[in-house]
Amino acid sequence: MPTTTISTLEAWEALDSRGRPTVGCRVTLQGGGTGRVITPSGASTGDFEAIELRDCDDRYDGYGTRSAVDRLRGPISDALIGLDAGDQRSVDAAIEALDADPALSGIGGNSALGASLATLTAFADADRSPLWRVLDPSGVPLIPLPMVNIISGGAHAGRAIDIQDILVVPLGSSSFTEGIEWAARVRAATAALLTEQGGWAALVADEGGLSARLESNEAALALVTSGIERSGLRVGDDVAIAVDIAASQLVDGAGQIALRSEDIALTTEEWIARLADWVQHYPIVSVEDPLGDNDWDAWRGASARLASIQLLGDDLFATNVDRIEKGIAEAIANSVLIKPNQAGLVTRTADAVTTSRRGSYATVVSARSGDTEDSWLADLAVGWRAGQIKVGSTMRSERTSKWNRLLEIEATHDTQYAGRAALALS
Repeated sequence: MPTTTISTLEAWEALDSRGRPTVGCRVTLQGGGTGRVITPSGASTGDFEAIELRDCDDRYDGYGTRSAVDRLRGPISDALIGLDAGDQRSVDAAIEALDADPALSGIGGNSALGASLATLTAFADADRSPLWRVLDPSGVPLIPLPMVNIISGGAHAGRAIDIQDILVVPLGSSSFTEGIEWAARVRAATAALLTEQGGWAALVADEGGLSARLESNEAALALVTSGIERSGLRVGDDVAIAVDIAASQLVDGAGQIALRSEDIALTTEEWIARLADWVQHYPIVSVEDPLGDNDWDAWRGASARLASIQLLGDDLFATNVDRIEKGIAEAIANSVLIKPNQAGLVTRTADAVTTSRRGSYATVVSARSGDTEDSWLADLAVGWRAGQIKVGSTMRSERTSKWNRLLEIEATHDTQYAGRAALALS
C-alpha cells in the first residue's frame, strides 16, 4: 500500500475570524503525512458559488456546522479512505460523486473543501515539499502582487459606506517585501488623516481595513488617495487604488444601483458613467464586481467603458469554469477573482485558474471575510502562479498569516515577483 494512501479523516466544528462556526478537517496518510485545514467563509456571497452546509438551529444563530462535520466524518470519510492523496482529481471526483448538485448543497461546499484541501496538504507533508512546490514542481516560485485593504464598507463594515473595499496596489514595488511595507505605510497615513478629520481610526472591519462613516463613497476614494500622498509614495506610480464594489449587494428591486449611504439610486448606465469618472479622477487600476452577478448586458457595457483598467469578476464568475468561459467568449471583464471555497474543491479551483489564463484573463487569488489562521492560500497563489493576491489589510492574524507566508517564501527561496505586469491593464 502506498505511503500516501488516506488512512483517516477527522473533522470538528471550528471558528472563523468573525466568530462564526466553520469546519476543521485533518487527513492522515498511511506513511504518516498529515494535512489540517480550517475552511473560510464569505459575507458577501454570490448566487453561483458552492453552498455551505449550516445547521439552521438555535446554536450560533443558525450558523452551526455540526451537520457539515457529520458529512465529513461519515460519507466523505468513507469515500476517501483508501484513495491515494497524490491523485487529487480522483479524490475530488469521489467527493463530487456524493452529491448530485454541482453546488454541493447536499454534502456542503465547506465540507467538500475541507476534505479536498486537507488531502492536498497531507500529500505535501508526506512529500516533504512546500505546498506551492507540489502545485508547481519545476518553476521558479512567482510571488504575487498584493492587493491590500485600506477602507471597508458594505457587508464587511456595517455598510458605513456602500463600496465594500478600497484597497491599494503597490505597482512600483520591486519585491513583495517592499510592496507590503508600502501598503502598511499607506494604511498608517490614511488612519492618521481619518483621525485628523474627526473619524475614529480604531474601528476595524472584517478584513482589517479602516471603517468610517464618510460623507460619500467618493470621499473614501479621496481619503485613500490623500493617504498615499501623505505616506511619501507617488500616487499612481508607486501605489494605485483598487475598488471592490460588491454590486450584487447594492442592486435594488428595480435593477438600479442603490447607494444607501448617499440616499440615491442610479441606473446601470449612470453608475458606469460614475465609475468612469472616478477612474479618470483617482488612481484606480482595478474595479471588482461593479455590477450584479447576473447582469451580463450591463457588464458588457462596463467592459467597453472601462477597458483601460483591470475589470475583475468575483460574484460574476464565482470561480466557476462555465461562467469564466462565457465571460471570455463574450469579452466580459478581463480578470477573475479566485476563491477556493466558491468552487468547493481544489481541482475545480485550479481549473478556474487554468481556464482564465488560457483566455488571457488575469487571476487574483482571494481570501474571505470570515477567514482563518491558515496560510495555505498564499501557497496556492504561488503554486498556481496567479500573479495577484487579495487577503485583506495588514493587521489581524488571519490576514497576516498569508502575508507572512509570502514574506517567508520570498526570503528563503530564489523567486520572481509578479509586480505591475500581473495586472490586466491596456
